[in-house]
Parts: sequence; structure tokens; C-alpha cells
Amino acid sequence: MSHEPDARDAERVALAEAWIAQDPDPETREELASIVESVRGGDAEASADLADRFDSRLAFGTAGLRGEIAAGPNRMNRVLVAQAAAGLAAYLLEHAEPGTTPSVVIGYDGRKNSAVFARDSAELMAGAGVRAILLPRLLPTPVLAFAVRHFDTSAGIMVTASHNPPNDNGYKVYLGGEHHGSQIVAPADAEIAAHILHVASTATVPALPRASFETAGEEVVDEYVRLTAESAAPGAPAAQPRVVYTAMHGVGWETAARVLETAGFDAPALVEAQIAPDAAFPTVSFPNPEEPGAMDLSFERAREVDAELVVANDPDADRLAVAIPDAAAPGGAGYRRLTGNEVGLTLGWLAARRAAEVSGDAGPSGSLACSIVSSPGLEAVARAYGLDFEATLTGFKWISRAPGLVFGFEEALGYLVNPGVVRDKDGISAAAAFLSLAAELKAEGKTIADHLDEFVERFGCHASGQVSIRVTDLSRIGAVMSRLRAEPPASVGGIRVERIEDLADGFGGLPPSDVLRIVLEGGARVMVRPSGTEPKLKVYLDAVSEQGTVAERRALATATIATLEAGMRELVA
Repeated sequence: MSHEPDARDAERVALAEAWIAQDPDPETREELASIVESVRGGDAEASADLADRFDSRLAFGTAGLRGEIAAGPNRMNRVLVAQAAAGLAAYLLEHAEPGTTPSVVIGYDGRKNSAVFARDSAELMAGAGVRAILLPRLLPTPVLAFAVRHFDTSAGIMVTASHNPPNDNGYKVYLGGEHHGSQIVAPADAEIAAHILHVASTATVPALPRASFETAGEEVVDEYVRLTAESAAPGAPAAQPRVVYTAMHGVGWETAARVLETAGFDAPALVEAQIAPDAAFPTVSFPNPEEPGAMDLSFERAREVDAELVVANDPDADRLAVAIPDAAAPGGAGYRRLTGNEVGLTLGWLAARRAAEVSGDAGPSGSLACSIVSSPGLEAVARAYGLDFEATLTGFKWISRAPGLVFGFEEALGYLVNPGVVRDKDGISAAAAFLSLAAELKAEGKTIADHLDEFVERFGCHASGQVSIRVTDLSRIGAVMSRLRAEPPASVGGIRVERIEDLADGFGGLPPSDVLRIVLEGGARVMVRPSGTEPKLKVYLDAVSEQGTVAERRALATATIATLEAGMRELVA
């Protein structure tokens, strides 16, 4: 389809040409030059593409930047990364104590351009007067989060898009000092963003000074391995569970293998096709263990070796997925992936029990924490062990800041099991902790499935579900949220709504967030929010049953979740 180029096209073409002139990447230069040529030729599709790239800009969201690798300010590329690095450097220099030099440690995973973005950032940070340390090679995100504390740097940068589609990349920012290596939160995010915009409007990338940087030695990885093995899996395993592991084409295996070996575990059977880092992610359409089909090869391998446990890290190894044998699994898979809430509650119980064992007669102290969209079952665990409980906004930038944190989790497969080592979700330490529990249970003649039954018997059945609606038009998400606020439902699937809590203006001491919490009769709960990292509207469903046998509790809670799911699909359609 063609159209006559107008004034807005001319403005965007001028912006694009200025962008091309400062872009050090020949691939994105050529890509953008081709689009510009098509716009000049009256190509309407190219005009819309250029508008999408230049009418807005990737902004700091959940912990930093994330987007598709392509040319333009609304994409991930070397120009945007250079501006981000220079802006972050300006922020660190502005906040440094007089007479001190701020510092940053930078890590990167195996995605396309990760190493390039990391080296650009190191050179530009050093050129701005910040001490810059680059990790020695591609490594998991948890190693970078650890390195911020290990080197006591002012900040950390991890170049990764975690479990996003193959052509995405991202830029996670951590802060040291009083932030203890947690991801950025307000007001730092807005201040950094303002510095980035200032750089973008006042300087070109070739004019930004560059300098040589330091490269960390292997000792930082060695120390992460040692401390993770000690804290996540203390003591020799009481038994050796049969385990299958996949890295989902990411960077987790090398480090995970060392941690498990140091902790005394036998080497797991591997999903060989997914072990080596591969930016193309050839065996999965979406490299996220939560996505349907993502763990099919893991289940195939598990059937071959009669595995008692399947363990999967996402591509940057900050998340963990776990599956257990289940003859009733759909399609004859023979294995069922546990939900993030099931794993989180299991690890939370383990952490509480360990805290009680260490504290002795004095009783445990500290807190268990999870995000507001994760299972409220963690509060029941905390209450049973005399621990405090903290419900935070979504994201480990909040969970990691819970006072006296002992353990934290998020239903999206994120677990923080050793806050003294890493103040972020860590799929490797979580895997070691889960294997430690599985080994303990096996020595007692029990399975993880038995343990889940014991949880229900002791704490009640805390069932959960989720409705996730992916959109191409982001305005649809805003429209649904506005409609729910303007016309609040009196019931969901026939279950009466007791109250609706709007977190937009803050609620219960939480910072403002675009979240609706619908509290229903019988203890059920629905949370509705836009995703912070993907074009999705997310609806989280929770129900609890504490009466009857384990089977009866499960049946009632599961039926309630099904009712809530049907009701919410109608409401958000």
C-alpha cells in the first residue's frame, strides 16, 4: 500500500538520518536506511514502521530496558545502549560521595549483541570516569547480581532479555551501597531515565568518550559457586535423586553444574539439544519454561532415564521451573510442571524450617516475602513459624527489599533463597535448594508429590490459576483496566465480590501501581494488572480450602479456581 509522504514522514526521516549518522552498527544502519528509502517512495507500511520506531522511546520499566533488537529509539540497539550507559554514568557521578569514584560491574548472557552491548557500556562508563568492571565471559544474571555485592560497586548492569523472544535484548540495572545489589526502584529509575534523555538530546554516540575497562577474574564465579552451594544446599545430600536438567539454550548450565557438584549432587541427565548457549533458541518457539511445549524435550529425556525431578533454568538462569512424575499429565507426557506458586510455597516452607532449626529455642526471626500476585499461602507458612510476612509489588526489586528477608518468591518462577549472597531471583540457587529437599525426602522414602500433600494437610490447599491475554494493541489493556474501575463487578463467576482494592493510588503502605485486587467471598482473590515486561494483561486467581481431607481440599479449591477463571474471561473479553 502506498501513500503520499507528509510532513510527519519528513520529520521522522530526518530523525532517522541523524540516527544512522551516529549508529556504530552496520546491520541496524542498513536496516534503517532501507526503511527510509521505502518511506520516501511512499510505502505506507514503512511509514508506519518508522513512526513506531521514532514516535516513542524504550523507557525504563521493570529494572531497566527491554525490547526487540532493531534500529531506532523504540528498539534495543547500540545507540540506545550507548545513551543508557552514558546516562547511568552521569547518575552515578552525580550521586557519588565527594572525592570518590563510582563503580559498575557489567555482565552479559548469550543473546544476540549481548557481548557487544556489554563492552560498549564498559568503554563508555570508563570514558565518563566510572570504574568499569566487565565479567570475564557470558554468565547467568545471578552471578552479576552477586558481583555487585562482591566487588561492592555502585551499580551493576546485566545485558539480557531473560526469557523474551529470540530477537529481544535488555538492560537490567542494579544499585549497590544502601541498596545491597537490588534492582533499581523509584526515584532512581526516573533520575537515570532523565540523564539518558539528556544524553540523547545533547550528544551523539561518536562524541561520547570511551576508555579501557577492567575485566574480572574467574574468582568472582568461584566465590558465587562456593557461597551458593553452601547456603542453598547445606550439608551433603542424604540421597541422590535422579534429575534431568535443561538450560533452555541459555547460559545456566556451566555455573549450575559447578554449584551442584560442589554441593555433592550427582551430575543430572542433560537435555543436550538445549544445553549450549544459542541466541536462536532453535528448539523452542518461546524460551520461557512457562510456555506450552517449552519443556517437551525435558519430559522426553526424563522418560528415558526415569527421572524423579526435572529442573529447567530460563536463558539467563534467574528463573527455575520444576516438574515431577505424574501419570495423569496431559498427552502422556508423564511429567507435570509445578506452578511457580507450588515451587515457591515448597521452598518457603523449607526456608522457614531451616530458619527454625538454626534459631533453636529462641525461635526464628525475619520475614518471608512474595509479590501481591503470588500465593497468599506463604503468609500461612510465615504465621506457623512465627516469621513476619511481607507482600510487595510485583518484581524482585521490591521483594529483595523486604525487611529481614529470609526467603522471597514470585509466581513467575522467581525465587530468592539466599539473600545474603544474591539480592535478586536466582534460578541456580533455587535449583540447588530444591534438589536438597528432594534428596532429604528420598532418604525418608518420600517424593515431592508426597511433600505437596503434606503442605496441603498442614497449611490448607492454596490453589492458583492465571488468565494471560497477549495483545497487539496496548490500548486494549488500558481500556480493560478503565472499564473494571468504572464498572466494578458485583460477582465473578457467581462468587460474590466483598471489596475491590485499587492500588493505583497506593494501598496498605504499597507504592502506587496499576493493579486491582478483587476480594471474594470464601477467601478467594483475583488480581488484575498489565505485565511489566510483555504486551499482556495478567489476571491472577487464588483460592484456599482448609476443611476435609487432602483430596477434598484440592477438589474444592481447584473448582473455585475454574469458576473464577471462567468469570474473569468474561469480564476482560
